[in-house]
Amino acid sequence: MITRRGFLGAALVVAVPLRTALPTRTAEDLVNVFVRVDHRGRVTVTVPRPDTGQGVRTMAAVLVAEELAVGVDDVRLEQAPGDTAVYGSQAVANSTSSRMMAEPLRTAGATARCLLIAAAAARWAVPAAECTARDGRIRHPAHRPLPYRDLVEDAAAIDPATVPVTLTPPERWRLIGRTRAGRADARDIVTGKARYGAEHAPPGSLIAVVARPPWIGAKVATVDDTAALAVPGVTAVVTLTAGQGGVAVIARTTDTALRGRAALAVTWTGGTPAADSRVWLDELEAALPAVPGTPDVQRVYRMPLLAHAPMEPMNATAHVTDTAITVWAPVQDPGGLRNQLGAQAVVHPTLAGGGFGRRIETDVVMEAVACSRAVGQPVSVRWTRADDTRHDSYRPMSVHRLAATLDADGLPVGRTHQVVTWPLTVSPPFANPVVVRASGDHFPYTVPGGVSVTLRPAPLRTGFWRGVYAGQFGYAEECFLSEIAERGGHDQVEFRRRLLPAGSRLRRVLDAAATRASGSGRTGVACHLDYGSAIAVIVEADPGARRVRRVTAAVDVGIPVHPSGVKAQVEGAILDALSTVLGAQITVRDGAVVESSFRDYAWARITDCPETEVIVVASEAPIGGLGELAYPPAAAAIASALAAGEPVTGMPYGVPVG
Repeated sequence: MITRRGFLGAALVVAVPLRTALPTRTAEDLVNVFVRVDHRGRVTVTVPRPDTGQGVRTMAAVLVAEELAVGVDDVRLEQAPGDTAVYGSQAVANSTSSRMMAEPLRTAGATARCLLIAAAAARWAVPAAECTARDGRIRHPAHRPLPYRDLVEDAAAIDPATVPVTLTPPERWRLIGRTRAGRADARDIVTGKARYGAEHAPPGSLIAVVARPPWIGAKVATVDDTAALAVPGVTAVVTLTAGQGGVAVIARTTDTALRGRAALAVTWTGGTPAADSRVWLDELEAALPAVPGTPDVQRVYRMPLLAHAPMEPMNATAHVTDTAITVWAPVQDPGGLRNQLGAQAVVHPTLAGGGFGRRIETDVVMEAVACSRAVGQPVSVRWTRADDTRHDSYRPMSVHRLAATLDADGLPVGRTHQVVTWPLTVSPPFANPVVVRASGDHFPYTVPGGVSVTLRPAPLRTGFWRGVYAGQFGYAEECFLSEIAERGGHDQVEFRRRLLPAGSRLRRVLDAAATRASGSGRTGVACHLDYGSAIAVIVEADPGARRVRRVTAAVDVGIPVHPSGVKAQVEGAILDALSTVLGAQITVRDGAVVESSFRDYAWARITDCPETEVIVVASEAPIGGLGELAYPPAAAAIASALAAGEPVTGMPYGVPVG
């Protein structure tokens, strides 16, 4: 339904507030999408959600170009500022961008097309049904084509309530699900034209780095800033209560700020200077409930802390005046951030070099706001790589005990999955075991049983990480199934086929992956159903060399709006899985995070990368989510392949956990 339309100069502007297709829709789920066709016939789309690398801007271009019958390259993209009153929820979270944006974007484009057709039909005095749109023109068999630019003014004068809006049917799609084009902004990214967070600081911005607690939970006791302020170029030292707290050194350059921070004399108090992640993991395991019944097989899995480690460390720029707050930052929820800052705030979301759940948090923005308010100038807060690694909000540790009873064929006929973990301290709803179970429990097989969750107080800051709790739950469940299959002498693929409902989406993607997998080396298999999408992953590995040779993934996301984007998302999750299985974990000793960079937080290198094939399986299901889908099954399949039939007991595989 069209509720507002008007002119901007000589341009046709379509504003379409539309509800999402999510079953849990709320008033906050409303999304407004603006499609603009100007007097030159140029099409501009305002993208309401930020692009954190998932390709949401390309998806917007494809959807609108399809409905407006123009090329993807003919669509210009603008990033919406944070404003939930106009755009509804702008959060990039829970793999919802495709699901919530597709229908509004298509309808916005279709509305503009139908108005242009109505304008042309009126000029030619023919029925609108005889007119078509193609290549930026309205066409009729008896008339010369009219370019959009010649119709904009007439179209904008038409009451949109009088024009039926129809979406382009799938059999006429030229772009959706069919384009082989890459990202709309690929050239800008690879040539350095694309601008990320810290590059959006206004001229004259000062730079701030923060001295952070040397051990977990410590607070500032005393500050002697004499030596820091003596460093040429350092302009101020500010003790922060915003964000995660600490002492900010503000200077004209990053290097100067870092030298000023090194010269600070700060004492700290409180916290847990003796904390040790090995002790935490043992405590979680000790809290596991007793095993119910007498299972035929059981196994305990231990999962470590994980940091987000986006390629672009956390940063934000703020300019606070007496009347306004302006923020430039790579954030995942610009609308939520503006609501947090107040109506006087303007939030400009920038491109983000990865998010993975970390940028849903606003701690770095609050630090920038506090610094700018203190000095009365724009301030850009920069986290170093070590800051980012040692002061993250980590994926919680967890311990899982799985047990199963087996039938005479060695197939599971009953199961239990007991979990002891921590809540997400950055999100109060996750202090509830029911919410944690809902996030992690997506067991798709026809085996009776269930999951129980016990939460213990988190001893450090924990937050959303790709897949949230499904990463731990799915990893344990699939590794356990692989062990059961191995004990019974079953083929891993056929074993899962027997446990999946006939005709299910998971059976189809599993069959598709199995058809393309080569079958060489040790094989790991895993399936996952979440976010309205289904995926199966088959991994072939050389366990002796501790090397993954090949990964074959088949994915059903309903309508794959941008197939190459689908493949890129799956490939990215596979690399995250490879990294965390091969060795990446966060450890705590003497109260502090040990790891500081990619040197010791061992993310996969290029030489670790396997040959990878992603098969997009056709489906008539609604558009599903994808960003987090592939991580849990990929991690489990990689570990099982490397284990070569031996039981997996945790993540990473083959090294001490915690």
